[in-house]
Amino acid sequence: MPELPEVETTRRGIEPWLVGHRIEQVIVRDRRLRWPVPRALPARLRGSTVKAVGRRAKYLLIATDTGTAILHLGMSGSLRVMDATVPPLAHDHVDIVLDSGRCLRFNDPRRFGCLLFTTGDPLRHRLLADLAVEPLSQEFDSDALWRHARGRRTSIKAFIMDSRSVVGVGNIYASEALFRAGIRPGLAAGKVSRERMAILVMRIREVLTEAIGVGGTTLRDYVDPSGMPGYFRQKLFVYDRAGQPCRKCRTTIRQYVQAQRSTYWCPHCQR
Repeated sequence: MPELPEVETTRRGIEPWLVGHRIEQVIVRDRRLRWPVPRALPARLRGSTVKAVGRRAKYLLIATDTGTAILHLGMSGSLRVMDATVPPLAHDHVDIVLDSGRCLRFNDPRRFGCLLFTTGDPLRHRLLADLAVEPLSQEFDSDALWRHARGRRTSIKAFIMDSRSVVGVGNIYASEALFRAGIRPGLAAGKVSRERMAILVMRIREVLTEAIGVGGTTLRDYVDPSGMPGYFRQKLFVYDRAGQPCRKCRTTIRQYVQAQRSTYWCPHCQR
């Protein structure tokens, strides 16, 4: 599933091609995404001008002078900018055609993504209104996160992946940040000291920033808007490395299922 670095990489990739351009038409080939694409969306966007391309958590916000399109890539979605005359592939569900002759094409084989529209403040939309702080913002404060964790018996990995604690820290980057912080993923969130929480916050920022810098992580499907994979996989210390030696201490990396997700950790480096 595309996580925050992949979504931010996508945002940066499509922004120069969209901002300032008028939307000529919206072609919806299949409305059956996680939630049906609104029937009125093509008419709402047609003729409007793109003002900005933003991001909140893993949602992309395409702001126009008539409203905002809210787009989520789901588990397997991707966005490509291409000539509008290029024939669509089987899972190319939506084209946003621009006055430049190019289009923003949304491909989603599993159809767990979404494309919605709002004329109001997108941050008040039901999907975004209750989200926690952004991990790369100044508001992401270790003391506040530590206080929020007090008394919590849920694992620290599940805690930092919970969008009520902090947004956008998915499975890959939670595993990597915990490794760099030296914290075992099954430790109860309420038992993480204030000092270790401060280190974890720094490592979350560090991992996400590094991943954005190399275009995110491609394990299977993800490509950026130009069709390139993300290269953070080469920097992974634990994720998807079960049975291999730890890059730091040579101890065998272990894997177990935690909250229905694969968790990877080094039993020597993480306590």
